[in-house]
Amino acid sequence: MTEPVRLSKRLIEVIGCSRREAELYIEGGWVTVDGVVVEEPQFKVSEQRVELLADAVLTPTEPVTLLLHIPAGQYPDRAIESIGAASHWADDASGIRPLKSHFDRLVSCAPLQVGADGLHVMTQDWRIERKLKEDLNKLEQEYVVEVIGTLSASQLKRLAHGLTFNGVALPPCKVSWQNETRLRLALKNPLPGQIVFMCNSVDLKVLGMKRIRIGGVSMAKVASGQWRYLAGKERF
Repeated sequence: MTEPVRLSKRLIEVIGCSRREAELYIEGGWVTVDGVVVEEPQFKVSEQRVELLADAVLTPTEPVTLLLHIPAGQYPDRAIESIGAASHWADDASGIRPLKSHFDRLVSCAPLQVGADGLHVMTQDWRIERKLKEDLNKLEQEYVVEVIGTLSASQLKRLAHGLTFNGVALPPCKVSWQNETRLRLALKNPLPGQIVFMCNSVDLKVLGMKRIRIGGVSMAKVASGQWRYLAGKERF
């Protein structure tokens, strides 16, 4: 029986590439072992059939950003537990090939309001992480808020501009009714608890809220509990 060797070494023997090229092919999801894609160069093989897929591309794996639709009642800090190939949104149009490595070293960005569900950002890309940290106060976030109560014209105007939170006058925001029970609020960098406070200030009871957009990036139609990739042309 052949002594087990690293998959990268076997691939070098099979196609005559360099060690670095072998690792790039494997990490890129282009190598199969007995017909099953294996993405770990250190994976040990012996008599198995090792093949390079016909459409293989020799390029480094780029860092990705995932947009997750957090279900109601789930804590955002546990969101990473629900991310995997099985929860990938079927209609993702980014064109990015899912890899196991895309689920490693993810950093959570742009925290949700406490008690909110909806759009949550997790990234491997330091540029996205920095953008959402340094420019978050400039980016408009949009929430849909389920409420009980009604608003007069003056209350709606006050909700949009005129409230003070923790001793600080809140900046203007955009407020409109989506339907009889749902408000749409577009505001920049809401403070923790701000949205509930705003609604309570005009005699509305908040039943739930969902973030649907950060800057120029929306959650789209991603189903609850599923995720999609941030496409190359999308910008926060």
